[in-house]
Amino acid sequence: MRPFDPRILRVAPATRRPVATLAVVGVAQGVATIATAFALAALVVAVVRGSDLVGPALWTGALFAARGLLGAVSETVAARAGALVATQLREQLIGVWSRRPADGRRHGGEGDAPFAATALTLATQGTSAVEPYVARYLPALVSAAVVPPLAIACLLVVDWPSAVIVVLTVPLLPLFAALIGATTQEDTERRWGALRDLSGHFLDVVRGLPTLVAYGRAERQVTTIGEVSQRHRRATMRTLRLAFMSAAALELLATISVAIVAVAVGLRLTHGSIDLLVGLTAILLAPEAYWPIRRVGTEYHSAADGAAALDDILAELDEPHLPRDMRTGGGGAGQVVTLAGVTYTHPGAKGATLTDVDLTAGPGLTVVTGASGCGKTTLLELVAGIRRPDRGEVRAGDVHLVTQRPFLGAGTLRANLTIGGPQESVDVWRALHEVGLDELVAALPEGLETRIGDDGFGLSAGQRARLVLARALLSNAPVVLLDEVTAHVDPGSVDAIGAVIEQLAATRTVIAVTHQPDLVARADEHLALTQPEVVR
Repeated sequence: MRPFDPRILRVAPATRRPVATLAVVGVAQGVATIATAFALAALVVAVVRGSDLVGPALWTGALFAARGLLGAVSETVAARAGALVATQLREQLIGVWSRRPADGRRHGGEGDAPFAATALTLATQGTSAVEPYVARYLPALVSAAVVPPLAIACLLVVDWPSAVIVVLTVPLLPLFAALIGATTQEDTERRWGALRDLSGHFLDVVRGLPTLVAYGRAERQVTTIGEVSQRHRRATMRTLRLAFMSAAALELLATISVAIVAVAVGLRLTHGSIDLLVGLTAILLAPEAYWPIRRVGTEYHSAADGAAALDDILAELDEPHLPRDMRTGGGGAGQVVTLAGVTYTHPGAKGATLTDVDLTAGPGLTVVTGASGCGKTTLLELVAGIRRPDRGEVRAGDVHLVTQRPFLGAGTLRANLTIGGPQESVDVWRALHEVGLDELVAALPEGLETRIGDDGFGLSAGQRARLVLARALLSNAPVVLLDEVTAHVDPGSVDAIGAVIEQLAATRTVIAVTHQPDLVARADEHLALTQPEVVR
């Protein structure tokens, strides 16, 4: 990994000031550390010689207090910087993913599941792993860049033979650290990859748990997760063993180097060729030239996961920026939707899903029918600007898309209804009345403030469908796209939902994907898609 990746300052600008502060504090800590060595040597000499202790004692105490204060400031700023960078990286990732078309996702695969798994890992464990990199590794790196040169410079002035020993031995520590780092990099990347696999597989299991239980396959998935967990554990243990060995090697090397300095100073003190104050100062200064580098080696292993995650995160953020709207005409206030000669092929597919599709939909209801897999949902995503056509033009105004699995988050009914922006209560109740949910919501103890679970847990399928239609009514978008909103809804609710859709179509352009004959009968226009040819 790089000692420091400057790209993090670009993608997380809030960290610039904390990182600059850490650098300044690191320099101050280095100066205080060197000064402490001089003051402590003077204090020891004063005790040995029986001279005045007040001055050296005060200086020593003040310097130790200053080092403690600077250490506290460094820890506080570092922790704040770590939290800031994690937050900003999450915001940046969400922003990039929201602007990227569905067919332009870097980690895509068959469908969106591989991307979702990777995104989950990056946005949670990945950004959290970056915190130690910023909070602990970077401050250690600043100390390693400041303190050893200061210590060596002071040794050159105080006792040049000791400085020569330090100059000859100090480079061995970063050399060993670099060699060990190169050895562990592959293991670290393998460990991070195992963590991604574990998170992705766990996410897939959670999504498909009802199906797995129904088919009696849940126990097998437990075994699979156990195998993936073991792979992650083995990778972690290899990394920990290497970390222990590297720390021991660096500690041994530094200890031997300091011992050489101490022995050399001791021999010269015995022969009277060096003053006691000079000798003690040299002995106290020498460890300070090695300690920051040893700390970098220690913190490297704690930050290795963060560095690997940071590479993946920055790779995501450095992808070429694409326009938010993938349609030829972009967004706007127009109600007319036009598709002219549109052809689209899913990434990795052998044949086109849509071929030379033409559609003109104005105010009113246009229904899209066809067999499963013929591209109905893909057509709506093209109109919504989520996907880019391979060929042809898509022109549409601002749209409100209701997917087959519309987002209903854990929170209040009001929050789910006004996700597009604040709404007056009277408008919210009017929308609920139009979809036939006003009496139900009014009867609830907390009304609009009633909380529901993820995916609308606590509501029936019909109630969820009506709720998202009420949200569409509250939207100002001139074009409303509905993807199988009557699926999994009882026959009684189908008629009611059809009436609401017809009401929407009275003032807007509504394009609805459906298999319901009743909704087809209400349509002003009908587009029947054919099954694409399979290329073998």
